Amino acid sequence: MRCFIGIDLGSTTTKAVVIDEQHRILGRGITNSRSNYDTAATVAKQEALLSARFHLFREALGTSGALNGGLDEFVGQLERDFRLEQFLVQLADLEQVCAKSVATARFGEAEKAVSTALGAVFARLRQEAPELFAPGAKRKSDFFRDIAGSRYLAIGEEVAKDSGLRYDFLLNVFDRSIIEVENRVYLDSLAPHLLAALKRTFKALPETAARGEAVRAPIQGVLDMPLEEAYVVGTGYGRARLPFSKEHVRSEILCHGLGAHVMYPHTATVLDIGGQDTKAIQVDPQGIVESFQMNDRCAAGCGRYLGYIADEMNMGLHELGPLAMKSTKMVRINSTCTVFAGAELRDRLSLGEKREDIMAGLHRAIILRAMSILARSGGVRNEFTFTGGVAKNEAAVKSLTELIAENYGKVTLNIDPDSIYTGALGGATFAWRAVMEEGKAIEKREAA
Repeated sequence: MRCFIGIDLGSTTTKAVVIDEQHRILGRGITNSRSNYDTAATVAKQEALLSARFHLFREALGTSGALNGGLDEFVGQLERDFRLEQFLVQLADLEQVCAKSVATARFGEAEKAVSTALGAVFARLRQEAPELFAPGAKRKSDFFRDIAGSRYLAIGEEVAKDSGLRYDFLLNVFDRSIIEVENRVYLDSLAPHLLAALKRTFKALPETAARGEAVRAPIQGVLDMPLEEAYVVGTGYGRARLPFSKEHVRSEILCHGLGAHVMYPHTATVLDIGGQDTKAIQVDPQGIVESFQMNDRCAAGCGRYLGYIADEMNMGLHELGPLAMKSTKMVRINSTCTVFAGAELRDRLSLGEKREDIMAGLHRAIILRAMSILARSGGVRNEFTFTGGVAKNEAAVKSLTELIAENYGKVTLNIDPDSIYTGALGGATFAWRAVMEEGKAIEKREAA
């Protein structure tokens, strides 16, 4: 099967989208951008291709009728079990790297105690791993570093306390080891992990085990099907680091404009608030960019600013929006400058303002900044599409909806649940057009 891939290398996350010859979205993938952009691009693409396989598994199993109404439950369980297998392999990798770090860290007389404590930490991590991927389990992140790191630090503190060991020894080992594991690419993991996951799924859903071969055959058929990368297009903040020729790179503006058009064909205005910048884009009925404005010199009011605020509040980034939604009054925030944000936040708290009211004011200040960029690009036209990671923040959406109504009246506001992939979708569409409409073919050396 020929497929077309778009990769959006953002400042905080890298996204990839895979589409087929019928322009159907087969899969999406996301990972941390890290300090190694080449690795981030490879991992995001690998995740998108993996997602495409699961999409094809669902189609093949649905066509076969082997699950008799249990398709969603089975595929959901299979994907969770696959992620568990993937996590356990990375965890074992991390344990080995940590053990090597202990040997080179010069802990002196404490080396043996550190090694023993490390073994206890990883034993507990392995023991609790299935709970992290159980149905309904809530994780703050799906990235290995975040999942393993948060639990390693929590368990490590307990183990260090119980054994009378300095906690910073275990912390030092993790910091020395995680980057190597995080930047490792597991290209050959699909088939072996899937077969191991399938055993877990049959155990969790014994009624499907009785249909074993009828279920295995469609899955094996998809595994045996090659996914040919017909063309890859890269974009994003770090696009200069993508391992493609210039012919395979498009600007963020073009990709976000086209991606929004693909998701919502009547889009006229696009607002993208990402980790590093805010983009306001005007597009024509074909998704071609007519004009744009962006704040490309300062991260004020973007995802990184919100991340800084979350750190100041000792909260997760995903908790800011729900907290702001509890507000009963609006606190005016004068600055969206990341440099001064912490100081103003502390001042407001010292004056007795509630955290939720401060957060509500902060989100409104961010959107007010975006509104000024929109105005400079040509204003808001119907339909209006909001994209980027901040589009998932309910408080930001609330402020945007209110300010759009105040300044432009009734306008259709589009927000796709997968809006963070808009740029990658635009890139994949450019890739599709290059082959299907222009007859181009990718050179083998350019396949990331």
